[in-house]
Amino acid sequence: MSTDPAQHPTTLYEAVGGADALRRLSERFYEAVLADPLLAPVFADFTATHVEHVAVWLAEVFSGPAGFTAEHGGHQALLRAHLGLGITEEQRLRWMELMTAAVEKELPDDDLLRRRVVEYFDWGTKIAKDVSASAPGTDLGDPGPTPRWGWDGLA
Repeated sequence: MSTDPAQHPTTLYEAVGGADALRRLSERFYEAVLADPLLAPVFADFTATHVEHVAVWLAEVFSGPAGFTAEHGGHQALLRAHLGLGITEEQRLRWMELMTAAVEKELPDDDLLRRRVVEYFDWGTKIAKDVSASAPGTDLGDPGPTPRWGWDGLA
């Protein structure tokens, strides 16, 4: 596919292949995470519903249906879920390695699309790492609506 965003579908959600593709991406990624000695402890409370929640979050971020906000509490809930996890930079970088591998296996063979998706994860994992240093119950203020990520990054 062309590296020109004008030659792509309007949204990253459409370009990745919609909800089914995001679910497959999430499944592939968490299979690797749960087998990884560095990351598995961060996901000690992991449940199968986590895969679906991540897929629904990504759909909304990439300008698909706003199901995470409607059903799971939106941006504030996602940030609160990371409180107290104490994510290290080493864990964040390993997370990025595993997610990049999952993106390469599960998303369309499109360099620009994959680059934009990985850029979102890099941005988001930095925020997750920062939030994770705060204790559970910390008042995060109003983080605003769920962010949207597109062909030009944060919209």
